[in-house]
Amino acid sequence: MTPPETPAPASTRLYALDNLRAAMMWLGIVLHVAVIHMSGPHLLPWRDNQTTPAADLLVAFIHAFRMPVFFILAGFFVALLIEQRGPRALVQHRLRRLALPFAVFWPPLFALCAVLALAFLHRMAHGTWGLDPTLRPRMPGMPDGPTTLHLWFLWMLLWLSLLTPLAHALLQRTAPTAGAMLGRWIAALGRTPWGIALLAAALAAVGAQYGDGLVHPTGSFLPPWTEWVHNGLFYGFGLVLYPHRKTLLEHYVRRWRWYAVAGLALFLASGGVLRQAPAGTHELPLALRLGFAWAYNATAWCWSFALIGLFAAHLRHPSPALTYLADSSYWVYLVHMPLTIGFGALMFGLPWPAGAKIMLNIAATTVLCLASYHLLVRFGAIGVLLNGKRHAHARHPQSPAQHAS
Repeated sequence: MTPPETPAPASTRLYALDNLRAAMMWLGIVLHVAVIHMSGPHLLPWRDNQTTPAADLLVAFIHAFRMPVFFILAGFFVALLIEQRGPRALVQHRLRRLALPFAVFWPPLFALCAVLALAFLHRMAHGTWGLDPTLRPRMPGMPDGPTTLHLWFLWMLLWLSLLTPLAHALLQRTAPTAGAMLGRWIAALGRTPWGIALLAAALAAVGAQYGDGLVHPTGSFLPPWTEWVHNGLFYGFGLVLYPHRKTLLEHYVRRWRWYAVAGLALFLASGGVLRQAPAGTHELPLALRLGFAWAYNATAWCWSFALIGLFAAHLRHPSPALTYLADSSYWVYLVHMPLTIGFGALMFGLPWPAGAKIMLNIAATTVLCLASYHLLVRFGAIGVLLNGKRHAHARHPQSPAQHAS
């Protein structure tokens, strides 16, 4: 979840990207609720007694574009900050807005998620409430010790942001024209079919290290190189998108429908490849793995560009509801995970359809996230920590001096 960025004056604020971030934030709740009801392979240790293939499809659909969009937006705003404030100010900003919230919120979130997950697993095993550490399963590829949980994005973004000014300075010192040439080349990749094919091929080569062809976040404090390369490519494209924003955004505005349809065709093709896999296998043969990874990652690029173009074309103006969601997105990102686990544990064993449980969990998590944001965060010190500003209550309008700050 990219923290809200408002370094530009209000008159030049990019509301389209704010609104896009707000939409992707809410889809995170949908994704982590749907995972509980998947009928296919486990992505998380806890699972409800009511499952549905529709949840598998929903997870695959959202997963195709949600994190790629976040990393592209993150790179875009880092490039904006470097241009407007300089590398030193960027580092200070990232430490204040990423490192400090991680240090403050990770310990209680880790403890709360661990307790709720154990309670869920106890209900799965015995049908009763309880805490039994021996029920904790060993998930393949996951570290045995503490993990960054869903905050893995925050952790990785922190280090990518801190490495960016170092790489920028190195390029300026050793090859001042190479960075601009590389940027133009990557920008060209982002607006042609052959470019998307090459970008997807690079990600497929990385994903081939995994049994299903896709890079999975481990939550490790020392992520494997595959996670750095996979997520770093989307982040790097975001860095390039900023200096080439006029050309690329105009292109995505014109062609977003084409990218949406192409992404759908590729998404269906990736599903067709999976259907060729031998029954019961958890590791695809190399040829199928590469084919699936290429189609799915090409989907990620196409749908990311489609969403950027869609929001830039039709949601580029301020909306009170979407602006509120964008302001709350950092808080919702932090606290939604334990809520989805807790509500899932409460509903475990109930003979309700999976769809009803999914909708109820999404609604309850959303309401509690937004209510807690409004009551505990928006007008207080936590809001300053997360968003860099304290909102004024409606009955106390901001003065011009407060607004300008």
